[in-house]
Amino acid sequence: RTWLPHKAVVSTQSTGVTSEYKNAENDCSVAIELNSTYLKAIIRRAQAREKLEKLSPALEDYKKALELNPYHGVANEAVRRLPKEIEVQQEKMKEECISKLKDLGNLVLKPFGLSTDNFNMVQDPNSGGYNIQFSQNKQN
Repeated sequence: RTWLPHKAVVSTQSTGVTSEYKNAENDCSVAIELNSTYLKAIIRRAQAREKLEKLSPALEDYKKALELNPYHGVANEAVRRLPKEIEVQQEKMKEECISKLKDLGNLVLKPFGLSTDNFNMVQDPNSGGYNIQFSQNKQN
């Protein structure tokens, strides 16, 4: 594969859209290694990273772009928009993780006639720690 920095554009019409974004991200990273102020490559890598749902690294790229050109419209818009999207993404990941942990917990507790529903976690507002309470009546 021949690398051409000006060809580090992504085609959404491709059958391998994800691999195209990965290729664009990699190509732009190479271009940035060669020239850390290559604004077009920084923006394109940020856009590819957004499509790959790598929102935090994309935000860092947009911030770098704004250091180089504080008036860049795409970067300005993204720096305002992405923090909220990152927060939503992190909350979704946290919920998925908790759900998987509950499934694992239920797998372990089921032979004892219990489930994670038998346990209630209450966060202490002062310390931030958790208090776990057991209730025999709740079951899956």
